[in-house]
Amino acid sequence: MTDKTLHKFDKKMFNHNLISWYHKNKRELPWRDTNNPYAIWVSEIMLQQTKVDTVISYYKKFMNRYPTIFHLAKAEQQEVLKEWEGLGYYSRARNLHDAAREVVATYHGEVPKNPKQLGTLKGIGPYTQGAISSIAFQQPEPAVDGNVMRVLSRVLLVKDNISEQRTRKKFEHIVRELICHSDPSAFNQGLMELGALICTPTSPACLLCPVQNECRAFAEGCEKKLPVKLKKKKQKTVSYLVLLIRDVDGKIAIEKRPDKGLLANMWQFPMIELKDKHSLEKIAEKKYGIPLILKEELGHVNHVFSHLIWDLHVYEAICATRPEISEQVRLSFIKEEELQDYPFSVSHIKVREFLQGKHG
Repeated sequence: MTDKTLHKFDKKMFNHNLISWYHKNKRELPWRDTNNPYAIWVSEIMLQQTKVDTVISYYKKFMNRYPTIFHLAKAEQQEVLKEWEGLGYYSRARNLHDAAREVVATYHGEVPKNPKQLGTLKGIGPYTQGAISSIAFQQPEPAVDGNVMRVLSRVLLVKDNISEQRTRKKFEHIVRELICHSDPSAFNQGLMELGALICTPTSPACLLCPVQNECRAFAEGCEKKLPVKLKKKKQKTVSYLVLLIRDVDGKIAIEKRPDKGLLANMWQFPMIELKDKHSLEKIAEKKYGIPLILKEELGHVNHVFSHLIWDLHVYEAICATRPEISEQVRLSFIKEEELQDYPFSVSHIKVREFLQGKHG
């Protein structure tokens, strides 16, 4: 499979042009100032499905709070989630925290150099394992993500559907044959950087590309048709009633999400799936056991996940008595200024803005 793809491909020239370009043109990013495997690990986890510009400030703040893996391992999960607040994909933070504790307990705080051991840690898949191995430890391990598959689909004229797992495996085999053993860090980062700056999804800057001479898609004029990626299934939209409930003391109700599943252990305002808009007060009272008076709808928030869309209808509500809070529904009443102490997901940060008069 791989031999046929790379037949008559000038691997030496490709490596030379790619790595030379990377060293001259790479962006100055805070995680590129170190070969500390822990710091590189944190950056790679944050960069998953998140733009570089967004990650920079979070990375600096996170590393300032947890400068070593020991600091992270000692932290409480809620503290870590609070530092991650607004970055999204919170399972990344939980997995990173759990894995840091495992590294401290099992490897005395040393991130394992062995790729197989590294790959067993929670939240470290093949791409992250390859990135850490090559960047921190200078090991010729493939780090294949969407950027890399897009670049190599064009360079090597690969028309396989990159949404399929077997295609990712194919590119991992290709990278193992292509990767520069003397500078695997620059090779992998060079491919990522090329995809981010030059070989972009819709308008690749082919005339500026350092590997233009090696690019088969450019030679055939079909670079914009690659990579092949089948459309995802349409996202499901689910509507929710979100309640900004105040008690007689003016405190605000919040609830903690379950410890498994979407946004596990994050906090949110009381939220009920909305089948229809009839008898909203009864629906809310049935779930929380609190007699409520719903006031006007303040507005709504749309939040897009990879697989679904939340349509959140935000209502102000009051309860006339001090409620007996059930642990089963994990509801708490806190002072409004204390909201800043709890980790909220991006969608409920937007909801929180209704309280602060900032929304819209």
